[in-house]
Amino acid sequence: MDDTPPPSVRTRILDAAEALVRGRGVNGLTLDAAAHAAGMSKGGLLYHFASKEALLDALLKRLAAFIQEDFEAGVAAETQAPGRVARAMLTWSLGLPRDQTNERCDRAAAVFLAAFHHDPALLGPVRQQMARMRQAVAADGLPPGHGMAIMAAGDGLFMARIFGLYTLEPDERLTVHTALSTLLEPRP
Repeated sequence: MDDTPPPSVRTRILDAAEALVRGRGVNGLTLDAAAHAAGMSKGGLLYHFASKEALLDALLKRLAAFIQEDFEAGVAAETQAPGRVARAMLTWSLGLPRDQTNERCDRAAAVFLAAFHHDPALLGPVRQQMARMRQAVAADGLPPGHGMAIMAAGDGLFMARIFGLYTLEPDERLTVHTALSTLLEPRP
């Protein structure tokens, strides 16, 4: 017997909207399609999200919260020492199993691209989270630029993935991880 509570209506709508964007692109996300995919009437959807902008805003806020939780968990798993934040970012961007990384990238990419296509201003919650991460990198105790280079490399790999430019093979991931790890080594 599964004791897991059913997802809230808002979560069900957001999951359905995310799946629509992933499967059909931003043009496939309409309020009618989201309501249908969530198994409800359009009126029921409008009770929770009054517009497509409100739905996209909620998707981005959920994504920003996920990024924050995942980032904080990664940092907490690292030992207290200079470079803690950068080590967490390196693990986050290159240390996850490839299938898990691809799933996360695909989910984030769909939401990012849909919001950017519809209204780039909607990316505000994610921009704010990224700014907090940059502040953490800057205060990480590494020489200037080292942590930011790791963050920028991870962001670049993410962008290459979402735009279908390239995906690192396992041996390439290891090589890049090793190269970036040199930025974490103490300097004399």
